Amino acid sequence: MLLARLTLPLLLATAPAWADPGYYVQTAYGRPGATTLELRYWSVKNKGWPAGLWPEVGVGYGVNSRWTTGLLASWIGTADTAQRLSSLNWQNQVLLTQGEYPVDLALMLNWAKLQNNPSDQAIEWGPLLQTDIGRTQLNANLLFERGFGGSAAPMSKLKYQWQLRHRWQPGLHLGLQGFGELGRWDHWAAREQQSHRAGPALFGQFGQGPYPALEWQAALLLGSTYGQPGNMFSLRLSHSQ
Repeated sequence: MLLARLTLPLLLATAPAWADPGYYVQTAYGRPGATTLELRYWSVKNKGWPAGLWPEVGVGYGVNSRWTTGLLASWIGTADTAQRLSSLNWQNQVLLTQGEYPVDLALMLNWAKLQNNPSDQAIEWGPLLQTDIGRTQLNANLLFERGFGGSAAPMSKLKYQWQLRHRWQPGLHLGLQGFGELGRWDHWAAREQQSHRAGPALFGQFGQGPYPALEWQAALLLGSTYGQPGNMFSLRLSHSQ
């Protein structure tokens, strides 16, 4: 779900200040009373560089119908180097509306402790919008990110997420996802330095009931990463009980 680096080569070669739980669309509704275990994996492939790999593991809890909280650990590496712990994250989501308006609104806040430099931290926050049109769920999120500490840039950056998810048949949904980083929230980066990626997504589950035995989603995103052509693949597995 965090804070972006300047480029993939810089990310992998140096000790960047931004946190990194990555490219998964945050949705407005949680699962009250349920504990959710998650395994995530995402990768970035830029031409001429080894693929960057980010495995993640997390646990979340639906405190009530409005508040969901969770912890997430994120590792970083490449296709030909070992993984190392990159960040520890505390994620919170608060639902502000519950069906009384055409579009539901939630607020997301994530705090990250970066492992490369003990003084580096980061936060991400912003509104999450969600609505349904027939069997299709639509999400649009606008997120702000800011780093703190010795090597963190003292500025707030802006990024976006969107998702279209169509309930095609039980156990299998079809969709599209998109992500982007625009630079400083009050002074966007030049177009060639921004990031914009989009592509198809699949969603599925094994088992029925309010909490299926296993839920999964996968997406292939095509586009650019901070001005560099680069494709992304993400995979997410979750189990709630």
